[in-house]
Amino acid sequence: MTPLSALTQTSILAAFLAFCRIGACFMMMPGLSSARVPMQVRLFTAVAATIGLLTFLWDRIYPFVDPRPAVLVPMIASELLVGGLIGIMTRLYMQAMRFIGAGLGMLIGFNTAGGTAIEEAEPQTPLAELISLSALLVLFAFDFHHDIIRALVASYSVAPLNVFFNPQAALVDVTDTLSDAFFLVIRLGSPFIAYALLVNLTVGFVNKLTPQIPVYFIAQPLIIGGGIILFYFAVGTMLSLFADGFIDMALSR
Repeated sequence: MTPLSALTQTSILAAFLAFCRIGACFMMMPGLSSARVPMQVRLFTAVAATIGLLTFLWDRIYPFVDPRPAVLVPMIASELLVGGLIGIMTRLYMQAMRFIGAGLGMLIGFNTAGGTAIEEAEPQTPLAELISLSALLVLFAFDFHHDIIRALVASYSVAPLNVFFNPQAALVDVTDTLSDAFFLVIRLGSPFIAYALLVNLTVGFVNKLTPQIPVYFIAQPLIIGGGIILFYFAVGTMLSLFADGFIDMALSR
């Protein structure tokens, strides 16, 4: 093989390795990984981001490229796992918001049957879909995809190309992300938890005092109406705190 051919082969492998990490992240991150986004759009977005970032990452990738299969195959697997880990961490954060959205619908009694989802393929209740889609739009409005790209660039300092994927460190990161995300959404849903406890406890006392009247059936529309009114006044603050928490998580990781 001539030196020019070897240089060309190494350059192509360097671009492919960068595409493995960036493409795996884009495949898992919220928004781009949606079933509503065509596969061609996701592929071309990952290719465009790889070409744009390769100029800045060349010195961190090219010197460590080894065309030998015994080294190249584990390196490709490692890059896919590192990129997928970054995407999964952001996806877990959105899953926590979907969880609290479904929980809010149940707490205020607005837990209808799941309908056609907008972003995900699985059916969701209307309130959960409204909350999750609004949270995703807020994140894109605050340029969270820029934070993901910055995290990808910074990942080459934390997990260089010549250091293979560390499952123990990845599990610690996933656990910390799950803990932070679910503690955050539980705090965001705490007004609705308090509302559900107080209202249902009051209705239970009233039902005990007047067992002849079906208090639960009479009070159910009032409980749903009060919950929707509370949601109307709280949803703006919820989404703002959710976006702030996401940015803090992205910077801390």
